[in-house]
Amino acid sequence: MPVKSIKLNNGVLMPEIGLGTWKADETGVLAETVKKAIAMGYRHIDCAKVYNNQREIGKALRQVDVPRNELFIVSKIFQNKHRPELVPGAVDDILEELGLEQLDLLLMHWPYAIKPEQESADFTADELEDVPIMDTWRAMEELVDQGKVRSIGVSNFNQRILEKMVPQCRICPATNQIEVHPYNPEHELVKYCQSQNIAVTAYCPLGGGKISVMNDDFIKRISDAHSCTPAQVALSWLLARGIIVIPKSNNEVRLKQNLHTVTLTSDEIRMIGAIKSRERKVDPSRDIEELTWVFHADKAQCPLI
Repeated sequence: MPVKSIKLNNGVLMPEIGLGTWKADETGVLAETVKKAIAMGYRHIDCAKVYNNQREIGKALRQVDVPRNELFIVSKIFQNKHRPELVPGAVDDILEELGLEQLDLLLMHWPYAIKPEQESADFTADELEDVPIMDTWRAMEELVDQGKVRSIGVSNFNQRILEKMVPQCRICPATNQIEVHPYNPEHELVKYCQSQNIAVTAYCPLGGGKISVMNDDFIKRISDAHSCTPAQVALSWLLARGIIVIPKSNNEVRLKQNLHTVTLTSDEIRMIGAIKSRERKVDPSRDIEELTWVFHADKAQCPLI
């Protein structure tokens, strides 16, 4: 059964289930995973420059027998390319790595910038630099005009930033990719984004790492009731909220399972949303205190918009 799509605010259709590729950098393994996923029916592949695996993904894309216009390819600008004069070259590099002429969706990966010479995700507060978000965004808008990207959006943006940014945009962000799962439901941020016609994509939709969503007793009871996996319950809950999901797996069985969601009752949807446990996998402030504002907008000033 084909994956359903969500219509973005520019009319572009985006498949609501995609394949995540963060921390999927095993040479050879990822290419095979992408090819298997596309053969199963995946059409949305989520990428990023900083994942250091786009050449592997591009290799797989060249080997699949699916027309380019049936695929939806997402990538993200790394923080060291936020200066507006660096944005076009950054996207050219992404396109070259993937072997593409156009991206379906380009995201600003984080709402902060680092110095251009810093090419690693392992950086310190001294390597942060002030680049207004709107300077970067306007350079991204120009890429839409040029046809290099079909849609543009953001990632890891909180409501406070978006409230200041959106009124200044010529092209409104099509999506905001954020960490969402039953232990980090982001009720208010999702509600705000959807009220602004900004689609939400959930990364880490199953938690992952030390986050115990898949072992939650309530999630397990619902999965037993529907004869499915806890992962399918978590994904189904997100999809029921109108959220796009990008689970990652290189396991063929789980890849197939993640495509086949279940219909939860309204009570199940409500009760999953009321789970009290709270855990977040990604938070840059754990390493750099100066980035506390990214996910704790009430504790620090908003960055340059």
